[in-house]
Amino acid sequence: MKYAFRFPQRSVHWGFFRVPNDGIISANSLGSDMLTRNYPRHGNAGCVASVAPKKLTWALILIGAFGFAAPGCHSQKSSASPSIEFTHIPPAAQGGRERVDTISGRVRNARPKQQIVIYAQSGPWWVQPWPDHPFIPIKADSTWSTETHLGFEYAALLVEPDYHPQPMMDLAPTQGGSVALVTIVKGVGAQQFAPTGSLKFNGYDWGVRTIANDKGGTNNLFDAENARTDASGALHMQIQKNKTGRWSCAEIFLNRSLGYGTYSVTVRDISHLEPAAVFTMYIFEDSAGEQHYREMDIEVSRWGDSANKNNAQYVIQPFYTPGNLFAFAAPSGTLTYVLRWEPGHATFKTFRGRSAGAGAQLVSEHEFTSGIPVPGKAKPRLIFYIAASDKNPLQKPSEVVVEKFEYLP
Repeated sequence: MKYAFRFPQRSVHWGFFRVPNDGIISANSLGSDMLTRNYPRHGNAGCVASVAPKKLTWALILIGAFGFAAPGCHSQKSSASPSIEFTHIPPAAQGGRERVDTISGRVRNARPKQQIVIYAQSGPWWVQPWPDHPFIPIKADSTWSTETHLGFEYAALLVEPDYHPQPMMDLAPTQGGSVALVTIVKGVGAQQFAPTGSLKFNGYDWGVRTIANDKGGTNNLFDAENARTDASGALHMQIQKNKTGRWSCAEIFLNRSLGYGTYSVTVRDISHLEPAAVFTMYIFEDSAGEQHYREMDIEVSRWGDSANKNNAQYVIQPFYTPGNLFAFAAPSGTLTYVLRWEPGHATFKTFRGRSAGAGAQLVSEHEFTSGIPVPGKAKPRLIFYIAASDKNPLQKPSEVVVEKFEYLP
């Protein structure tokens, strides 16, 4: 049986069909007022018909009656974009080795062999649950789940098999390369900060760190009992083994920002420190990852290398930028370390003895004029911790005694 429709004598074009001027439409004939355009859509051809208004009704009738379509409209199925959703989000909380929860979700339209990687933001972004176990398989029902340390935000990455996750990132992860998709959510509820200890030192109120971090390239534990002041007012910072037999470290941080000015610490002889021990006075802001945390450091350590003649350094972060690190040899005995922070300038000095005033013997001096951070909410911190070292791991408890902290605007 042959079907035919007759309509006004004007030709209509549509794809590879043609309606001749006699108005009879068939599967191998078409005419001139309807145009079909192909547009790219996810690698397949999408189809849009441009129809003269008076022919629209006839076009719809024809489509409904015969299912006509231009090449590519139905012969190719467009690929759907992937998506990640969360079914369980942990609380918004400052992280730490012992503060964990479960994070889970579902992936739609993932390709074979793709996996999930989770980062939690607590200061930097940390891969979860551990750097040596970063990949989370996508199950047959498209769900995924893993344990995570807590953070204020959580990022789920859909990654290709060749992706190599960094243990820590200053900035939030982004899509591109082997990262097919990134979805970031805030933790649930009001932000919760980890409990801290407190102490008074040189007339200032300081917080005392109690949660772990990965400073120095290893997982360092911290205990509030490792920072205390004695009857003379001097600060004692210790590295010692805790009740579980693991090393625990010490860090204190000022409870407010001081901004530009001169910072100094007087420290008793620490030339005896083991190569893996690190003492640092530094300026730091937890939430300023995009500004490298506004970090500037005076660091005393051999970084695990007993043969290193330079046991101290001044640093503007990031340290790997050429010109951002100045190393020197700090002598034995009591030393006073000074940072003068001004707009566009950071001048570091080290003196023998307990004073940086007139007549003091200068040991080292260096001025940085590039990459100097503005204050923001950066606070001074003192930390005594362990650097990763296979060659010279820490062997015995150690102590640093800071006699004085001083700030002058």
